[in-house]
Parts: sequence; C-alpha cells; structure tokens
Amino acid sequence: METTKILVGYAIYLPIALFLTYYVSKTLFKNSKIFMLDIFKGREEIAFATNKLFETGFYLLNLGFALMILEMTIYKDDYQSLIEALSYKIGGFDIYLGIMLFINLYFFFRGKRKANQAQVEQRVVTNG
Repeated sequence: METTKILVGYAIYLPIALFLTYYVSKTLFKNSKIFMLDIFKGREEIAFATNKLFETGFYLLNLGFALMILEMTIYKDDYQSLIEALSYKIGGFDIYLGIMLFINLYFFFRGKRKANQAQVEQRVVTNG
C-alpha cells in the first residue's frame, strides 16, 4: 500500500513541479527582454539570443533539481503522511524557484548597471 501512495505522490508532485518551472520561467523571461535590450543597447538579435540561453539554463537547473529531490518516503501508511511529504517537497521546490528567480533578477540588474557604466565611461572618453 505504501508503494501506491508513493506513486500517487510522484503523480502529483511531477506535474506541479513542471508547471511551476514553466510558469516562473515564462514570466521571468518574457519580462526580462526589456532588460536584455537595454543591456545590449537595442541590438535585438544578441539580446533575444542571450535571453533564450538564460531561459534554457533556468529550465535545466530547475528541472534537474526537481528531479533530483523526487525521492519520497512515507513513514506511515496514511494520506496525512502523503500530503505532508508533498507539501514539504513542493514548498521546498517553491523556495528554490524563488531563490533562482531573484538570482536571475540580480544578474539582469547587474548587467544593466554594467551597461550604464560602460555608456557613461564611453561618453567621458569621447567628450573628454
């Protein structure tokens, strides 16, 4: 009976983890295009290509982590244990996704700041 509950747990956890990864990724990378265009001074090709590479890496890291923590152990043969195990897994994965989201935002803002610094330095050199 425990094996059945573990399989039910996997059947619930995997679609949720996949959906959360997809949703966060689409939201982040749809909205990050403006940062990339600013960082790369409006050069759309390189901005969108870089954004797509970030998105691919985001998927690989997050899906890999979701699969890595897939193992589920239920100590009691009841649905309460299953729900508690699922909430721990999904909650932990949510926290991980949130951290990854903020790390990506940090890189976007850092890139924007570096691009602005380079632009100011270039103006100083040309007007110098």
